[in-house]
Amino acid sequence: MYEPIRSKSVHSTMAGTPCDFPHRSREEELDIQLAGHLAALLAVTDELRALAPSADLDTAAERLAAQVARLRGGRTPLRAAPATAGDPAALHRRAHTLAGRALVVAASRADTAAAILAAERMDAHAAAGADPKTLSPAH
Repeated sequence: MYEPIRSKSVHSTMAGTPCDFPHRSREEELDIQLAGHLAALLAVTDELRALAPSADLDTAAERLAAQVARLRGGRTPLRAAPATAGDPAALHRRAHTLAGRALVVAASRADTAAAILAAERMDAHAAAGADPKTLSPAH
């Protein structure tokens, strides 16, 4: 009915068999994910700072950049010049979503500092989404 497989699998399925490609640990994968979410949140924060400069957003951007650098082994994140036009409400919704994603990954890797920062940013962007003139402090 079916013809048997005659060639070796390209995937190593036997325990103890050496692999030709590098593997990352779960922690390394979570670090990469978390750094990506925080870097995206930093980009949106920079966009918001360009639209409505505020000390709270400046502090948040500094803290986000520090966390991304920590997760990337000291490499500071690249920061592009933000656009000067955009919808602040849409940016706050996007930032809230990104902070939520970062919070989930930070919680799964037990990274307290990143989880606290992400939760604070979620609160700040939720408040700003409800009242665009209000931003909660970014401790």
